[in-house]
Formats: sequence, C-alpha cells, structure tokens
Amino acid sequence: MQDPEIPVRSLAEIEAQVQAEKHSSDAAAYDPSRFYHPAVTVDLVIFTLSERDLQVLLIHRDHWPFKGRWALPGGFVLEHEGISQAAHRQLQDKTGVADVFLEQLHTFGHPHRDPRMRVVTVAYYALVPADKLPNATEGEHVRWWSIYQLPELAFDHDRILENALSRLRRKIMDTNVAFQFMPEKFTLTQLQRTYEIVLGKTLDKRNFRKKVLSSGGVKETDELHLQGRHRPARLYQFDLEARDF
Repeated sequence: MQDPEIPVRSLAEIEAQVQAEKHSSDAAAYDPSRFYHPAVTVDLVIFTLSERDLQVLLIHRDHWPFKGRWALPGGFVLEHEGISQAAHRQLQDKTGVADVFLEQLHTFGHPHRDPRMRVVTVAYYALVPADKLPNATEGEHVRWWSIYQLPELAFDHDRILENALSRLRRKIMDTNVAFQFMPEKFTLTQLQRTYEIVLGKTLDKRNFRKKVLSSGGVKETDELHLQGRHRPARLYQFDLEARDF
C-alpha cells in the first residue's frame, strides 16, 4: 500500500487563486492598515576555508545604524521577490558565485534587534570553496574574518553567526556536507584537517578514518598524491549518491 499523498498546487496555481481573491467582492472590505507591517530582510553567513582557517565574509558599515562596525552580508527583500530568491541574489552580489551550498538557518525577529524599524530577518548560511571565490570578494569594505578573531558586529549578527557555526558543526558530523569545502579529489589527511578546522578540535586519526571509510560516503580512486619526500597518499572522492555519514 502506497503512502497517501497530499495534493499540492503549483506556485502558479496559488498565485492565480490569490489574484482572484484580491478582485473578489469581499476584498474591498478588508483593511490591511489595521495590522503592523514589519520589514523583512535576509542575512547570509558565508563560510569558506582559507589558510587552514574557517572564515566568514563580513561587510564594513559606513553609515547609520552601527556605523563603523562589521556586519553579515544581507539586505531587504524586494516587493515581488521570494525569500529564497533574495538570499541567492545577495550571495551572487556579495561573492560573485551562485552554484554553492545555501541553506536556510533560522528566523530572527526580536522586536528591538534593529534601531530603524521592526525588522524580521531570515538567515541563511552558505559554504563556498576557496577556489571558487573571485579576487574581488575582498576589499576595503568587504573582508574575510577568522571566526576565532571577529570584530565587533552590528545588530544581532553575533547571535546569527553563533547559530550558523553550531548548525555547520552538527551537519558536518552527520552528513557529507564537508565535500562543499573540498577539491574533487583529496587525501584522508586533507579531509580530516577540514573537519578539525570546522570543529575547532583535534580528531583521532584512526577513529576518523574508520568512520569515514565505513560510512560509504567516500570512494577510493586509483590516483596517488605526492608531496615532498613523504610516502604517496591515496586520493579519494565523495560519492554524492551515497547516504550521509
């Protein structure tokens, strides 16, 4: 017996029905001014691994509010724009990349988180490999910061960043999301180092390799990695069709 399915309308069907409701005879009697309308923004926690460090992209604010502080990339959702569309737009605008891991994190809506007005923000986090970043992502007002050496942040962005780091650390232990940071082929030593950078702690080499190899999440290649006088190391790659760890 098959599981029952919920009938789901397409977005086009929903939009058509909403437009029909707007033009119904009852619509004129509805007064939207009776309710307060908060502004909606998206904020992005964009992580990358660089120089053996987990880094996050921040933007220097040169205007009120919180002039002189650093903030997460983000902005207001446009009138005819979906939340996810706004997040992808901000990611493209701030980094120049689009085809990377991007996941909704949490909604932050404390009534006093923004001095301008009531602003509800939907936070996302993105994982961007260092080799995909164009050089233009860093400048006078845009900079990559180590998560362990952060400046004073604007708004409640320290709380958003803490939430994103906790999510990333949980996810990297339960899924194969680490491949987002890795080259196509890598050694187990390189993979372990990625985990250690994200988790902020040293892992036991034997236990780590046992877990990774038994998970089925990575597969061995017939290639070796040569580095200096060390013994050649086997190269691996993620099996993207395999289950998570």
